[in-house]
Order: sequence, then C-alpha cells, then structure tokens
Amino acid sequence: MYETVRGLAEAGHRVTVLAINTPKHHQPSGVLDHLGPSVQLVTVDVDTRIRPLAALKNLFFSQDSYLLARFYSEEFFTKLTELLREDPADVVQFEGTFVAPYLRLLHQAFDLQVPELEPLPPLVLRAHNLEHTIWQMLAERAGNPLKKWYLRQLAQRLASFEQAELPRFDAIAAITEQDGARLRQLGCAAPIAVIPASFDLSRLTPDPATRPQPRTVFLIGSLNWLPNLEGLAWFLREVWPQAHAELPQLELHVAGSHPPAHLTQRPPGQDNVFVHGFVESAPAFMQHYELMLVPLLSGGGMRVKVVEGLALGKPILSTPLGAEGVAARDGENMLLRATPAAWLATLRDYYHGRLPLAELGRAAARTAHDEYDTCQVTGRLLDLYRAVGAGLVPVAAPSA
Repeated sequence: MYETVRGLAEAGHRVTVLAINTPKHHQPSGVLDHLGPSVQLVTVDVDTRIRPLAALKNLFFSQDSYLLARFYSEEFFTKLTELLREDPADVVQFEGTFVAPYLRLLHQAFDLQVPELEPLPPLVLRAHNLEHTIWQMLAERAGNPLKKWYLRQLAQRLASFEQAELPRFDAIAAITEQDGARLRQLGCAAPIAVIPASFDLSRLTPDPATRPQPRTVFLIGSLNWLPNLEGLAWFLREVWPQAHAELPQLELHVAGSHPPAHLTQRPPGQDNVFVHGFVESAPAFMQHYELMLVPLLSGGGMRVKVVEGLALGKPILSTPLGAEGVAARDGENMLLRATPAAWLATLRDYYHGRLPLAELGRAAARTAHDEYDTCQVTGRLLDLYRAVGAGLVPVAAPSA
C-alpha cells in the first residue's frame, strides 16, 4: 500500500489516504509526510482487537463476518463521505476485503442523495487476497474438530460476503493470476487486471560487504498471521527434526513481529533454532543468512517478503503455494517443493554444496527488477483507472 501511494505521488498525482488506525499497527499522523505535499494522510482510530465475548455473540446471533465487523466504524464512514464531499476524487481505491463493507454504505449514501455528495467516482478494489480461501485452507488442516468447525464458519461467512459484494466494484486489481481467476468464479464481471505488488527496488540492493553465514536457512514474516504460524509449525514438525539429525551444523533463523510465547520461550539455539522476533531491517536480516524458506500451506495473494528476497538475490526454497503470484520458475529463480521428503532432500543438497546458489540468486534478482518495480506497476494501475472512466490528470510534474 505504501508503494502504491508513493508511486502515484511520484507520477504527479495527489493522493489522500484514509486509514483505519488500529492498536496493532498504530501510526503517527505524520508517518507519510516525507512523501511530500501531494500526499495527505487522514487516520481514524478503530479498536479492531478480537474480543472473545463479541466473537461468541456474533457467532450465534448474527450471520455477518466477525472478521469484517471489527473494521466497521461509523466515524470512519463519516470521514470518508466528508472527504468525498469536500474534495471529490477521480477514483477511490479500497485496499482489501476488510474495508470492502464501506462500498455498500457509499452506494446507499449516494442513492439516498446525501446532501452535497457528488456522483461517485469509479470505485476500485485492490484485492490483496481472496480472504475466504485462506480460512478454508486453515479449516481443512485444523486437527481439533471444534476449531475446524469454527474456522469453517469464518470461511463461509467471508465467502458469502465476498461473493455478494466484490462483484459490485467498478474494477478490481488482483495481485495474482490465481486470485483473478477466483474473482471471476465469484461472478465479478467488472474489469479485472492482474497487477502485482510493487517495490522500491532501490532500497533492496545487496550490501557487498555482508557475507551470509554458510549452512544457515531463515524464515521471516509476521508471526501473528495464522498461515505463517501454520507453515512454521509444519516445518518444525515435519522437516526440521530429521534435517537437524542428519545435518548437525545447519542453523534455522526465524524473524518476525509478534512471535507467540511458545517461540519466544524457546531456549536460543535449541536444536540449532534461533528465534529473533522483530528485526529493525528485514533486508539486513535476510543478507546475514543464506537460504530463504517459505513453507506456506495456506494463503492467497502475493508474499511481499518473497519478492524482497528475490530482489536481494537470495536463493529461495518454497512450497508451490508460497510462491503463488510470483514469477517463479523452479530450478531457475526459485526452488519449489511440496512434501516434507522433498524439502529434506533439498536441504541435504544445500548442506553438501550441491545447489547452484549463485545462479539462483542472480536469476532471482533479475526477476524482481523485471516484474515488480514501483514505476512500472504504477503505470499498470493508472491504465486500469482510465479504463473505468477515471479522468486522471497529474497535478504536478512527475518526480524525476
């Protein structure tokens, strides 16, 4: 989202960001000031924390999705209509399913002819994921019957919402081909463009003075996101015990914000596993270790950290789903393995120097620069806006 804002601003457009400011990721009001006067940030504090009693009440006395209800705020909607009334936009982009409920409210406000509200501009969804598919995958692998039932309830309610509401957008920017196909299956007849996440590749330049430690593998990602925790648990249970027994000098390094207690309480170095928790610089962390691991079993959309790893020239071992949405070619710019046995065999090859790490890294960096540079991706997004009638005229000369 940050790169989308930066790219639009540098292309000469004025961008207003209306953001739900959550306790989990609370940001100061001036966090985007460095992007210049063409970017305005407006925040509304919304307490999105999960509350067990509220979740229970929702489960039994409502058909709505609790995952979405946490992001509803009357104050936020009021601020949205105020912004559109005071300074009509050329296009409004909704960032993901969690703010999609405001689409219906906007249409209702327009249909009721809210005073002074101009005709609605094109309303575009940036589909980060098709959310219900993530919860379906988590439910399928849940061992506890009660947990499986509850996750299915969450998935079904999200699916009902996405099927009813996402087709109402004027256009959709899907991050992956797979999500684009899923959106069409939901009945989305509006234009769907596959536009990947974008990156400031200038900040992802490898430091030639940093040499990765040999015989080290690493994972990095938010450790309070269920798919990441599920994938890490799978790796530690199905792959690592045998790998550690056979390859005694191999080290696993894990980084990410909000690690759960069972990880932080683990003795450092136990079974050659080191849990770093939050790190100030993801690129710096990545460059200290050699082989990047992406053991995802659930999820949708596109993994930001995978593209960052590609840009830094890291050799990457991933499940096929972990590489979804990335221009991955097995054996050329990434290594794709689906089973514990295949992962273990690849770790053996790595440990014994049988993988072409340098060649994989060079191909990875080429892929990142060819596919995901912010300037290139911003151009594709502007083309989608124009295709649905947005009258876009830059208000300033594009940045050099």
